[in-house]
Amino acid sequence: MEQALWIYNTLSRRKEVFKPLHAPNVGMYVCGPTVYGDPHLGHARPAITFDILFRYLKHLGYKVRYVRNITDVGHLEHDADEGDDKIEKKARLEQLEPMEIAQYYTNRYHAAMEALNVLPPSIEPHATGHIIEQEQLVQQILDNGFAYESNGSIYFDVKKYNEKHHYGILSGRNLDDVKDASRALDGVGEKRNQADFALWKKASPEHIMRWPSPWSDGFPGWHCECTAMGRKYLGAHFDIHGGGMDLVFPHHECEIAQAVASQGDQMVHYWMHNNMITINGQKMGKSLGNFITLEEFFTGNNKNLEQPYSPMTIRFFILSAHYRGTVDFSNEALQASQKGLEKLMNGIADLDRITASAESDAETKKVVGELRQKCYDAMNDDFATPLVIAHLFEACSVVNKLVDHKATISEADLKELAETMRLFAFDLLGLRPDNAGSSSHREEAFGKVVDMVLDLRSKAKASKDWATSDRIRDELAELGFEVKDTKDGATWKLK
Repeated sequence: MEQALWIYNTLSRRKEVFKPLHAPNVGMYVCGPTVYGDPHLGHARPAITFDILFRYLKHLGYKVRYVRNITDVGHLEHDADEGDDKIEKKARLEQLEPMEIAQYYTNRYHAAMEALNVLPPSIEPHATGHIIEQEQLVQQILDNGFAYESNGSIYFDVKKYNEKHHYGILSGRNLDDVKDASRALDGVGEKRNQADFALWKKASPEHIMRWPSPWSDGFPGWHCECTAMGRKYLGAHFDIHGGGMDLVFPHHECEIAQAVASQGDQMVHYWMHNNMITINGQKMGKSLGNFITLEEFFTGNNKNLEQPYSPMTIRFFILSAHYRGTVDFSNEALQASQKGLEKLMNGIADLDRITASAESDAETKKVVGELRQKCYDAMNDDFATPLVIAHLFEACSVVNKLVDHKATISEADLKELAETMRLFAFDLLGLRPDNAGSSSHREEAFGKVVDMVLDLRSKAKASKDWATSDRIRDELAELGFEVKDTKDGATWKLK
């Protein structure tokens, strides 16, 4: 924990030094998926962003409790207070029980996260498993005078809250802006003010997902679950709350209001938000119908895709941009990521082919000596993963020179280079070779075959059989092998 980590806090709109409330313990809550459809690229970005945060904090020596929820009730269409529950609507279309839908898509989400090498959270609570905690939260807000009952539903009184506290502290909106933005929403009739939001909704007769409460048989509002579950598992005050930038308003703004209204102060110290993935400049998302599922990326089965892309290519693509910047989807960008990933993985694999010398040349020594701290500096500056990748590419250039015998490296420097590259690429960025499923002995055998062919070529050259020598080189090139002749013999690598 010698590293000083700076995090951009959406609440203060500036980078701040990370100081946990109860070091070495860190409490971290991230909004997970609403499970009514297949996970898409928009789901991959927050999952990977906060996976990096989770990995790095653990690496620095912190004991991290990472909570990421599953929303399986209460998230109505268009994030409004009226309309269908997204899961219940899907269940009707599929003629299934809502919890069948929730379970099926939760399983699909987990499988996609595993493919992307996203570590599972410490706790993964479901909204439906915490109805009691949400009812308790609603009752606290009622008792403190910041909510009211209307026809069996409970609404948060934004106007009353705003008289004592600032509603809009996270998003920068004032109440007049919120009112204007809310005019188009349905369901204003039950509310005192257009900006008020549902804490508890009375269920209509046909609504399947319902629970008893002091006010009505119904279900909690979408915003309640994260406040209630965050407090249950991380306490009344915790370090980090994360999610996509599209959640800043209304979801996270409402969470802050609920926390302050129920307990008198804010729960969260650092608010972190990843930016959106766009397609043709428009946010990618289910509600807009322009999303590409992760399975479609992996199979190539989508009209917008020119080819399949591996899970690691997707991960590399997301890490190639800073988490607070937008990422615009294109096949060209993904193909560039594919090549970049191959370059990095080949560079790391080639480390095993380098023979150490008595000492390193000056340039190699300089690059190796600076690499680790350069990567740490990038991570410590609000997780600048594109810069980490750039430093690792610089290391790959050194590896290529060493393989081609155009540079020398000492045993100690080779060990440092290998450890640093593997630490940042594998442990912290969470990348892995796309062929990770293949066994190491198969790869070893593959290398031995290529070496044997090059040995035959060397013998052909020694016998001045230039035709055979050139034929072997050209045929290997056609198969994707780049052969280089050096004074110490031939070297090869995959293009």
